[in-house]
Amino acid sequence: MPPTLASVVRNSSLHLTVLAGADHLERPVRWVHTSELDDPTPFLEGGELLLTTGIKLGRTAAQLQAYVHRLADAGVVGLGLGVGLSHTEVPQPLVDAAAQRGLPLLRVPEPTPFIAISKVVSAALAAEQYEAVTTSFEAQEELTRAALGKDGTTAVVRRLAARLGGWAALYDGSGALSVVAPDWAARRAGRLAAEVDRLRRRPAPSSAALQGRSPGIDTADEDYVVVQSLGADRRARGFLAVGTEDRITPTERYVLNAAVALLTLTLERSRELRQAEERMGAALLRMVLAGEVATARQVALGLFGGLPEGTIRVLVAGAGPSVDAADALTELGDRAEQAGSRVGEKLLVAREDGAHGPRLMVLALDNGAVHRACLGVVEEHEGLSLGVSAPAALEEAGTAHAQAERALAVALRGGRRSVDHEEVGAGSLLPLLGEDAVTAFAEGLLRPLREHDRTARGDLVASLRAWLSRHGQWDAAAADLGVHRHTLRYRMRRVEELLGRSLDDTDVRMELWLALRSGEE
Repeated sequence: MPPTLASVVRNSSLHLTVLAGADHLERPVRWVHTSELDDPTPFLEGGELLLTTGIKLGRTAAQLQAYVHRLADAGVVGLGLGVGLSHTEVPQPLVDAAAQRGLPLLRVPEPTPFIAISKVVSAALAAEQYEAVTTSFEAQEELTRAALGKDGTTAVVRRLAARLGGWAALYDGSGALSVVAPDWAARRAGRLAAEVDRLRRRPAPSSAALQGRSPGIDTADEDYVVVQSLGADRRARGFLAVGTEDRITPTERYVLNAAVALLTLTLERSRELRQAEERMGAALLRMVLAGEVATARQVALGLFGGLPEGTIRVLVAGAGPSVDAADALTELGDRAEQAGSRVGEKLLVAREDGAHGPRLMVLALDNGAVHRACLGVVEEHEGLSLGVSAPAALEEAGTAHAQAERALAVALRGGRRSVDHEEVGAGSLLPLLGEDAVTAFAEGLLRPLREHDRTARGDLVASLRAWLSRHGQWDAAAADLGVHRHTLRYRMRRVEELLGRSLDDTDVRMELWLALRSGEE
């Protein structure tokens, strides 16, 4: 702690006498400054003990009062007047003005040189700085040993709280509270959720200080709270909050910074290791999707502790071509992993660049923590969509992946946040798609046929509709149209020529039927 006026006054070698402001002697002294100017405030920063012999002080009560007001407004913590040169004693109007402003006024006797007071304060400040450096090194060593232990992050948080004499809390990248010390601070840490969420939306590193009563706490206790994001690449991996009774000192700030650095190193694993783990996880997921579940189980047992057990779903996330989905997909993957880690749920994640932009595939338990976390992230990001498969066994993951891809296509076309496969498979597909998307799709696909019908004979659109509605039965469709079946066959060959597609392809038939039906909706 820096020296205070009280500690300076208690120094018996200085023989100082307090004439006013005795209730404010606990103010810290940041420096000693000597000045004979009637207005020294342009040369002050605040926190000084100002010494003067009063050569330039006015003689009237109004002048002395104005002088005291200038010093108090400038943040001077105390005034020492040396007697025996300009003043045989301290003027009573000066004492009255200092008492009125609560400014400690010290009588400095003639035998006490100002340099002696400066030396006392300088020695105390040097001792404070030495203590700060020593304490910081000790704290850094203690926190480093804690970080290298078995429960690294938990141990660091506990040691930090003890060092600060307050409480500390660690939140994961999604803003969920993961560690708090001591235990009684859980409610206080939990009520910082809004502040943590605000920092989560800002690039790391970022911080916030909350002075006074902690948000939402209905007690007489007041905290000074600091919240700091943890991350080295502008994306927060976690958040650290500390609460203390008083504003943290410079020494405590060093300790806090050391904890932030250690926690960042702990949470931010090396980039090469993370990339290797992601590649291994993606390879395992692709093995499962390819039906090589038995082999994937053997590999995953040693590397990841196994594969998800129970009913699973495959989720595929992506965005439209006009949306930059890279950051959103990265956050979705991180939040999915964090959700799984909190409850011990295993998952497989793979990122890939598909023909329609970046995609993120997640294999997780049906309606588990990871599933819910993915849905939550998608709701937070405009333009990001999620396709969700039907519940399936792990051995059916390949089919589930195809279902999720189809559901994602529906979500992207309709501008929806998420679509389940059950929605795609039940009832008509058209209500799931956005009206604009369906219209554009139908117009583009059927345009060659409609242009033909406007300029030539043949009624290709009506013939195609009749043929598809009869499931490709020539005689029945020709009868509906009132033409010979050979005529209908000719028209369908002409349809294939204009579209450049084969009507023997089931997918082509489905798309054409969808396009024709969209005009009827």
